[in-house]
Amino acid sequence: MTPVQAMNEQSGFRVTGRTVLFALIGFFGLIFAANGVMLWLALSSHTGTVVGSSYRAGGTFQADVDAARAQAERGWAVSADLLRSGPGAVVEIVVKDAGGAPVSGLAVTAGLANPTQAGKDIALSLVESETGRYGGAIDTLEAGNWRLVIEAARGDERLYRSENKVMIR
Repeated sequence: MTPVQAMNEQSGFRVTGRTVLFALIGFFGLIFAANGVMLWLALSSHTGTVVGSSYRAGGTFQADVDAARAQAERGWAVSADLLRSGPGAVVEIVVKDAGGAPVSGLAVTAGLANPTQAGKDIALSLVESETGRYGGAIDTLEAGNWRLVIEAARGDERLYRSENKVMIR
């Protein structure tokens, strides 16, 4: 008598074809269930789409390059402060020209873009509180990683744009 046969006789448990079949079905069923949960979580959290149409976005590439060159030639120094205020935050942007003088009369916007969920994006039009200083408040802001997008325009011409990663605590 082999050791396996002796053990089976003592415990009363026998490994049969049916036992092996159920063990395999259970094992692969667990694997498929785990993969299904992971697939559902991946598809429901972030689509991976950055732009709707890469072809159309590529059509504005040269205009974006020209705007970036013009922005660099201006030599503006733009600083941003994002200060936590209770459940929200206060955004303050200071714009100075190449000589260090404040730049006034701009339409400045700040946007906080959530990198994984577009529905949580926040757009904010800032008000000029004093020459070259623009500010606004956000009522509620969740902690986490965000992209701060700052744009300054005069009329229809965008004069400045920056995008920075920020961590909100």
